[in-house]
Amino acid sequence: MDLKRKTLAKVQGESTQEAIYLCGNSLGLQPGRTRERVDSFLSAWATKNVLGHFTGHEDSTLPPWLHVDDEAARLMAPIVGALPQEIAVMGTLTANLHLLMASFYKPTKERYKIILEGKAFPSDHYAVESQITSHGLQVSDAMVLLNPDPLKQTISTDRILSTISEHATNTALIILPGVQFYTGQYLEIEKITKHAHALGIPIGWDCAHAAGNVDLKLHDWNVDFAAWCNYKYLNSGPGAIAAIFVHERHGQVNMEAKNAEQRYRPRWTGWWGADKSSRFDMENTESDFGSAEFVPRPGAAGYQLSNPSALDLASVTASLEVFHLTNMDQLRRKSLALTGFLELLLQNLPGETGNLFEIITPQSPGQRGAQLSLKLKSGLLDAVLEYLSDNGVVVDERKPDVIRVAPAPLYNSYMDVFQFVKIFQGGLEMAQRSQYET
Repeated sequence: MDLKRKTLAKVQGESTQEAIYLCGNSLGLQPGRTRERVDSFLSAWATKNVLGHFTGHEDSTLPPWLHVDDEAARLMAPIVGALPQEIAVMGTLTANLHLLMASFYKPTKERYKIILEGKAFPSDHYAVESQITSHGLQVSDAMVLLNPDPLKQTISTDRILSTISEHATNTALIILPGVQFYTGQYLEIEKITKHAHALGIPIGWDCAHAAGNVDLKLHDWNVDFAAWCNYKYLNSGPGAIAAIFVHERHGQVNMEAKNAEQRYRPRWTGWWGADKSSRFDMENTESDFGSAEFVPRPGAAGYQLSNPSALDLASVTASLEVFHLTNMDQLRRKSLALTGFLELLLQNLPGETGNLFEIITPQSPGQRGAQLSLKLKSGLLDAVLEYLSDNGVVVDERKPDVIRVAPAPLYNSYMDVFQFVKIFQGGLEMAQRSQYET
């Protein structure tokens, strides 16, 4: 990685600037094998063209394109604590949330509300609003926002549970983040899910900042559904194909049932979600209900609409293969230690420097992932960011005053963290001097 070079190709004799990259919560680094996997796909396309859907090659780790999404689901499952059949690698995060809400949000006269985090990522907020209005409901009445506790940036589990209980008789669906994007708070998914189910409410989780970051157990925790992107901690490239989880109890198919809604869970459908054995037959048989009969694949795969990009999947599987060289338990242990080291160094910055910011991420290691969000004193952000960039540090900002620092355990080191804190200290001191001078 080089922050200063203006060309992709390195000029002979040109010096490079090594970077300290602590921004995997925004976009993960490119795995070393990604180029090889993408090149393998391009070669297969050039060699076999349409036959690449069905033909593999002895010197390629990629399966034929007809099966590459299944291979990605198999590799993804242990990373989020799921069964392979509960995973589909498909679409994009917001589009997938829409597809899942189309299946799980079934408002009635009595139950029609959606409970959503008040500081949710804007796209989630937009998606929920549009789902509500598409059913002819008013957002002001049908959306319940869970806002942070007074005088805090985070939401306590007790506040979440009490809000769910307060609105239970009118709530049709809950959507919450596994890890909150702004603060890095890791919510108690199992406990909250159990509480929602006890009140008869389905619950889905946006795991964009949780997948590949924390030790998820989506199946064991009985989560109804989840969705996430794969370009953050899962290192699959900007805008890469996303993924969904649908618990196995919701993915069952029984085409012998007399009632149409008992055959499979209602959803929006497309050809790639249809029974794989007859996918290419193109025979839209008439059913007893007077229309072309859709027979879904069991599990999350039955939620797919169109054939996924094999190019995208080559990039995703390259990253997932790297995760399979270790496991999430090992990565989580390293993450706890790495983030704890970062916290320790920040808390021990000398003198006035340590008073120029506060850590708004929960102090308890079990309530956070690989991210600390630092809220700077007013007016310092731009100067500190410029200083960090000039010294080869890449972090993420959230206006007006927050820096998100994410030491990803898969590739960041203790030395990365040590050097960052040293440079960050210099940036704070410089920014404070500049304020005094003006």
